[in-house]
Amino acid sequence: MSDYIGSRISLISKSDIRYVGTLIDINSEASTVTLDNVRSFGTEGRRGGKDEYEPSDAVYEQIVFRGSDVKDLRIEEQKKEKPAPPPMPQDPAIIGVSRFSASFILFPVM
Repeated sequence: MSDYIGSRISLISKSDIRYVGTLIDINSEASTVTLDNVRSFGTEGRRGGKDEYEPSDAVYEQIVFRGSDVKDLRIEEQKKEKPAPPPMPQDPAIIGVSRFSASFILFPVM
């Protein structure tokens, strides 16, 4: 299942509430599933009209679910593979390499 880390997941709890988020971790020892950027879509009629939960526009940074309370888990969207960086040149001047990736860098205004 670790192949799906980074994929968009739809999870239905035993309470019949559907959550959609990005799979971050599946911990088999603790029996937990962790999603990032999670939105609740409520029960969507799964309770036959009784005690239904409405969907929410709130996006939760991270939710850790108890594995035993997960009723269904589906892949909504596979993780997007990032292209491999170009190979480092075989330069004897290089003694160490560290990859830095950032979408932006802020510089103080003087």
